[in-house]
Amino acid sequence: MKNIVLLVCFTLNFISCTNDDIDKGIPINEKYELKYPSYFPSLTFDTIRYPLSKNGIELGRKLFYDGRLSRNNTISCGFCHIQENAFTHHGHNISHGIDDRLGIRNAPSIQNLAFLNRFMWDGVIHDLAQQSISPISNEDEMDSSIEEIVSKLKNDINYRSLFKSVFGDENINGERILNALGQFMAAMISSNSRYDSYLKKEGNLTDEEKYGMNLFQKKCSSCHNGVLFTDESFRNTGQYYDAQYKDGGRFRVTLDSIDFMKFRVPSLRNIELTKPYMHDGRFYSLEAVLNFYEQNVENQKNLDPVLKQNDRIGIPMTENEKKAIITFLKTLTDQKFITNPAFAEFN
Repeated sequence: MKNIVLLVCFTLNFISCTNDDIDKGIPINEKYELKYPSYFPSLTFDTIRYPLSKNGIELGRKLFYDGRLSRNNTISCGFCHIQENAFTHHGHNISHGIDDRLGIRNAPSIQNLAFLNRFMWDGVIHDLAQQSISPISNEDEMDSSIEEIVSKLKNDINYRSLFKSVFGDENINGERILNALGQFMAAMISSNSRYDSYLKKEGNLTDEEKYGMNLFQKKCSSCHNGVLFTDESFRNTGQYYDAQYKDGGRFRVTLDSIDFMKFRVPSLRNIELTKPYMHDGRFYSLEAVLNFYEQNVENQKNLDPVLKQNDRIGIPMTENEKKAIITFLKTLTDQKFITNPAFAEFN
C-alpha cells in the first residue's frame, strides 16, 4: 500500500513523499480542479505559478480565519468577509478593523475572483495571490506584516505539517502564506443561483423576473455585463465626494484627474446579501441604489457617458421597473455558496 501511495505522490509531483511522511500521517496533496459552468469566462488565476491542490486550499482556509494574521491576533480575513453575506462585512458601511479602527471603504465580496483581472475598489492589485498583503499591512485593517505572521506561525506544529503537505517541507514564509490564501480565494466560486439554473435550462424564472432581466439588460448591462455582472471597468457614476473619507477612487492609484471618483464596477452576484452598497456603503437597500441612479446622479466633469445621454443625467426608471429589476437581481443569490462548508471556518 505504501508503494502505491508513493507512486501517486510522485506522479502528481506536488510534494516529495517518504515512508516517514506516510507513517506520520501527513496528508497527500491531491491536485484540485476548479469546477464552474461552461458559460463562465476563462480563468485568470495563474494555476501554473500557483498550482491548486486540496491541501493548499485547506491551508488557505485555515489562514483566512486565523486572527494571528493581524497585529493583536483579533482580526482575521473572515472578520470582514462573512460567508453568509457572500463574504462581505454586513451592516458596516465602512469596514471596522484592528482596535475598532475605521477604514475608508466597504469590504467587497469575495466570489469568482479566479476570473477577474483586477482587485480592490481601485484596481491596485492585479494578482489574486498577492491581494492579501494589502489588508494585512493596512494600519486600519490588520496592521501587521508578513514577517510578524511568520514569526507567530513558524513554531505551530499543525501549520508546519500543513505547509509540508503543500510545499514539501515545513518552511513557513510569506510567499507560501500568500500562495495558500490565493488558492482558497480562487476556489470560492459562486455559480448555483436560480439564474444559473435558468442558464443551464434546469429551471425557469417567473414572468416578473424575466421582465426585470430584460429591463436590467437595457438599463444596467452597459457596466454590469456578462455572467459575472461586471466589465471590471472603472467608472465615475456621479456619487458625491465624501470629504470625511477623502477617497478619490482610481485617482489614488494613477494620480490622474480623469480618474477622480472612478471605482471598479462590482459584480452583482449575491447582491441581495451584500448590503450596504457602493464603495463606502452609503446605500442600505437596492431600492436606494436604483433611486440614486434614477434621480440623484451628480453631473460631474468626468461622469461616465452612459449616465449622460440626450441631456438626461442618470437612468430613467419607473417605480414598477425598479421593482422588477430588484426581483431579477434576487435570482442571483446563491444559497449553496453561502452555506458551503468548504468555505466555512473550521469548527
